[in-house]
Amino acid sequence: MAGVTMSKATKKPKPDLLVIGWMEHLDLPDLDVRQLKAKIDTGARTSALHATHIEVFDNDGIEWVRFQTQISDDAPTHWAECPVYDRREIKNTSGVPEVRIVIRTRLKLTNKSWLISVSLADRSNMTFPMIIGRTALKKHNIAVHTRRANLTSS
Repeated sequence: MAGVTMSKATKKPKPDLLVIGWMEHLDLPDLDVRQLKAKIDTGARTSALHATHIEVFDNDGIEWVRFQTQISDDAPTHWAECPVYDRREIKNTSGVPEVRIVIRTRLKLTNKSWLISVSLADRSNMTFPMIIGRTALKKHNIAVHTRRANLTSS
């Protein structure tokens, strides 16, 4: 083809960079959780959601989990159910490994939505009911502004 230069190094255009704050309000639509205050923690590999009364049960031969969560101290508790995705040894905030149940659920931030892995843990002594770890942000062209919060809130 005359006049057309093709390069082996031609790359797909990258989507626009989404800059988020160190803390954001987000949705977990599969769990019917809205406006959850989450800390964006790139030092943590796995995301974690505050969960109590964790109960594993069988749902037509598939392992499911039922748990209670609370998006803030003044919000009512909320029950959620979903399939168990995995059990993983995850280091807690003190660096001590513990086996946790991991689920897969959609995270919605602005107009973007994608599946993430989330471990269930009692975070009642923590400031934030959820942390978003670096693997949840990977491959989504997201940068974290370490000095600003709520950059995606309307």
